[in-house]
Amino acid sequence: MEAHLDKRQFPAIGGAARSRKWRKMKQQKYLYLMILPALICTIIFSYGPMFGLYMAFINYSPGGGSFFHQFFHSKFVGFQWFDYFFTNGDFYMIMRNTLAQSLLSLLIGFPAPIVLAIMINEVGRGMFKRIVQTVSYLPHFVSWVIAANIIVTVLSSGGVINQLLQSLHLVDKPVTFLQNGHMFWWIIAFSNTWKDMGFNAIIYLAAIAGINPELYEAARVDGANRWRQMWNVTLPSLKPTIVILSILAVGNVLNAGFDQQYLLQNTTVLQYSDVIDTYTYRYGLQNGMFSYGAAVGLFKSVIAFILVVLVNGWSKKVNQQSLY
Repeated sequence: MEAHLDKRQFPAIGGAARSRKWRKMKQQKYLYLMILPALICTIIFSYGPMFGLYMAFINYSPGGGSFFHQFFHSKFVGFQWFDYFFTNGDFYMIMRNTLAQSLLSLLIGFPAPIVLAIMINEVGRGMFKRIVQTVSYLPHFVSWVIAANIIVTVLSSGGVINQLLQSLHLVDKPVTFLQNGHMFWWIIAFSNTWKDMGFNAIIYLAAIAGINPELYEAARVDGANRWRQMWNVTLPSLKPTIVILSILAVGNVLNAGFDQQYLLQNTTVLQYSDVIDTYTYRYGLQNGMFSYGAAVGLFKSVIAFILVVLVNGWSKKVNQQSLY
């Protein structure tokens, strides 16, 4: 058994390691120089604005003088805004809507690109495969303003869906989809899936392209048909990618969205469409409660961070695969 060497007892070992690391950094100095612009942008646009989180703990109100003077001289109120969010009666409704829409989108939208990627991969004709792939990821590049108008038109009383339902005699009169609160959650889930399914499938198609062809050859030699090859070769090879993306998806479980809810909601479904982001926008910007909006946003970020850490730790323990 090899003896474990303590660098504190043998400082020369630690010095040699640091020397090798420094030489390696000098050899790769141009690579580090290329990373520098992205690092600067990350510091400025991601970490710099984090000082604004202090707004969640003060009673900020814009007034005379500069922003920084008002910001740093506002009254410190501690967790008052968090307490107000938890006790004002909106907390249950907002969390219910956010979790319902996020979990439904996750339930429907997470396996959809996996299935689509496998189906595209199994298509033999190259031209048809390229056409399907292009058509499937085009909705991702359509803004939610245009997508919301398409959804409203399709689901309107005279839209395609109602015409189809009536022609099949499944309903006697048009269904008011966007005026039904319980249907709104499903509309958001299917809309998110339709818009992002094709683009997310690109990640899985790239992972499938990296699978060793010899695995498929060995499966064919063993008598496996296309279905068995997909089940025993393709899906297990996609497992690392699925685990990483699932961890990221769980971290976004409170990020139900903003554009789609804001553009599709109306007063009749507000009790079912209002999520954390739209709630923060309405109170923080429209009503001028900047500190309250900051507190609600910080609460969402903290919960998302905790979820990522927990799911990543669980995945590392169970599957020996993790994000970090």
